[in-house]
Amino acid sequence: MLKKNEGIDIAQELGGIQHVEQAQALFEKRLDEQHLSRIRTLSRPEILIKIANAITMCDPARVFINTGSEADRQFIRQLALNKGEEAVLAMEGHTIHFDLKEEQGRIIDRTFYIANPGEKISSLANKTLRDDALVEVREKMAGIMSGATMVVGLYIRGPVGAAASNPAIEITSSAYVCHSAEILYRNAFADFEQEVGRLGHFYTNIHSEGLNRSEDLPNARVFMDRSHRTTYSFNCTYAGNTLLLKKGNHRFSVDKAVYEGNGRELAEHMFITGIEGSGGRVTWVAGAAPSGCGKTTTAMAGNHFVGDDLAQMWIDDNGSVRSINPECGIFGIVEDVNGEGDPMLMERLRNPGSEVIWSNVLIDEDGVPHWTGNGEIPPTRGRNFQGPWKKGLTDAGGKEVKISHPNARCTIASSALVNYSDQAESPEGVETRVITYSGRDSDTMPPVWAAKNSNHGVVIGACIVSAATATEVGASGVKRAPWANAPFIPGALGDYMKAQFDFFGSADIKDGKRPILAGLNYFLTHEARGGSGKKLLGEKKDVKVWLGWLERRAHGDVDAIETPIGFIPRYEDLKALFETLIDKPYPKDLYDRQFSLYLDNILARNDLQTTAYGKEENIPRMLFDVLREQRDGLIALKTKFGPIVTPEQLLEGP
Repeated sequence: MLKKNEGIDIAQELGGIQHVEQAQALFEKRLDEQHLSRIRTLSRPEILIKIANAITMCDPARVFINTGSEADRQFIRQLALNKGEEAVLAMEGHTIHFDLKEEQGRIIDRTFYIANPGEKISSLANKTLRDDALVEVREKMAGIMSGATMVVGLYIRGPVGAAASNPAIEITSSAYVCHSAEILYRNAFADFEQEVGRLGHFYTNIHSEGLNRSEDLPNARVFMDRSHRTTYSFNCTYAGNTLLLKKGNHRFSVDKAVYEGNGRELAEHMFITGIEGSGGRVTWVAGAAPSGCGKTTTAMAGNHFVGDDLAQMWIDDNGSVRSINPECGIFGIVEDVNGEGDPMLMERLRNPGSEVIWSNVLIDEDGVPHWTGNGEIPPTRGRNFQGPWKKGLTDAGGKEVKISHPNARCTIASSALVNYSDQAESPEGVETRVITYSGRDSDTMPPVWAAKNSNHGVVIGACIVSAATATEVGASGVKRAPWANAPFIPGALGDYMKAQFDFFGSADIKDGKRPILAGLNYFLTHEARGGSGKKLLGEKKDVKVWLGWLERRAHGDVDAIETPIGFIPRYEDLKALFETLIDKPYPKDLYDRQFSLYLDNILARNDLQTTAYGKEENIPRMLFDVLREQRDGLIALKTKFGPIVTPEQLLEGP
C-alpha cells in the first residue's frame, strides 16, 4: 500500500524551507517586485513552501511567475528563441526544437521511482531507494539553474471543476518546456488554490536541462517521488523526460486512482473521441495504445475529438462512466501523418493560423518542416535531429538517415482542430460507452473484437502485446504492454489489475451504461495472413469502420459472431459500414483473412501471458480463470477445424 508523505521530502531537505514565513522571506529576497506581487496572491503554505524549496535548491538568477496571460506567454516564447531552444520557421507561429541526438525518446534506463524500504514497485519499472535518490539530486541538481531563469507555472490537468482533475506545479529552467506546457495544459494561476482546496492535493515538478550537452546525458535522471508526489528531472531535453506534467504526473494519477480511487476512478493511457451513430447519436470512446501505435490517428478518426493520449475516468453518481482529457493539446508523433490518413491534423499543420512547436523533423532551406511518410515530395537537403542533412546521407554504420526521427513530434493546441469537441472543457466529462485496447500486433489478433463481459475486457487490456517503438531510447523487439500503461504504473501490477476489475465490474455502473470493452488491431500484415510482404492488411482509414462497428455494438444495433476470445463482426455489417463511412469496397476474401482465427498464434499469446503473470505477486485469480476459459475454447476449435478457423466455421460452433 502506498503511503503519502512517507520519508523525507527531498526538495525540502535540500532547500531547507519548512515554514511559510521562511518561504515568504525568501521570496522577498529573490523575486523582483512584479513577480513578488504575483506570488503574494497565493496563501496556501504547502504551495509556497514547495516553490521556495525549489528556488533554494536550484539557485536561479531570476524567478518568473507565469500567470498564463498573453504577455507572459509571449515572454516565454521569446525566451525560448533567445536561449536557442527553439528557432522560428517560415510559417507564422511555427518554431522548431531539436532534442539532443542521443535523447530522442524516454530515457527508461535512467527513470526511477523513489521507493521507501519495503514498498512494492511495478516489476516493469526501475526503482531507487530514497536515500540514494537524495544523494543524486543533491549532487546533480543543487545550483543547476545558476545564471538561468526559473519559470514557475500553476496548471490543472483537466477542466477546472472536474471530479478527476489534478492540479500541478511545473518548475523549470527550459523555456521550451514552459512553451509546451502553455499549449498542452490549462494554466490555472487564478484558480489553482481553489482547486487544491477542492481536490485536496497537487503535484510538483522540478526540471532543468542543465548545460544541455550530450556529455551530460549519462548523468540525466528522472526521479518520481510517489510519497510526496514530486518529480525531479535534470540534464535532459526531450519533452517525455522534461514536461513532467505529462507522463510524470500521469504516474501519480495512476497511483491516486489505484490506492485512493476505491474502484470508482482510473487514470489511463487513452484517447477520447466521439463517434456518430444513427440519428445523430454520439457515442464516446476511450482507447489505449502504447506511444507510437496510432492513438492520435485513432482519436482523429472520430467525429468529435477530445484527446489523443491520456484519460481520467470516474463513475458518477448517476451510474455512468465519465472521462476527461488531462491535456488540452497534442504532443503527437508525425511520422506517417499525411493528407490521406490524417486530413484534419494535416490541414492545421500545413496552413497558417495555429501555433505549432515542431521537434526533430527536417527543416529545409526555406524554413519548412518535413517528415517521413507525409505524402509530399521530400527536399534534398536541410537540417534535422542529427545536424545537416542531404539526400543519401548515411550514418556511421552505413544506414540511410531518414529525413526525420521516427519519434519526431508536433505540439499543437487541440482547439486548433475543426473536430475539437466543446465537451472537452466540460467538468462533467463525457459519458464513455466503449473502451478499446490495441498495440502493434502484426500476426495474431483480428482488427476488432468485443469482450464477452467486463472481466474478459480487463483481460484484453492486460494482454496487449506490441512491437517496440521509437518513443523509448534503446527499445527493440516485441514486448508485453499491459493496458498500454505499463511504463506509467508505479505500484504492483496486481494492485493495478484489481483496480481495473473493480472499476469495470462495479455495481455502481447502471445497466445500460456499462461500457463494452474491446480489442483493436490494424497492424496485421499480408504475410501473417497467407500473403507476402510486410504491408498492412488494410489501411489506416479503416479504423473508422472498426470504431463505427463498436459504436453500433454498444447500442445493440449489430449482431456478432461469438468466439473464445470475444465477439467479432459479421461480414454484412462491415461491408455496409465500409461503404457508408469511408466509401470503400470491402471484399469477402479480405474479411476472411482479417477475421479468421489463427489459433496457434492466439494460444501462444495466451501461454505467454499466463506464464508471465504467473511470476507476479497477487495477480487477481480472475485473470487466470479468463485465460483458461479462452484456452479451452480455442483448443476445442482447433480439434474440430484445425489451426485456422474461418468466420463461417465459427458460426457452426465448437
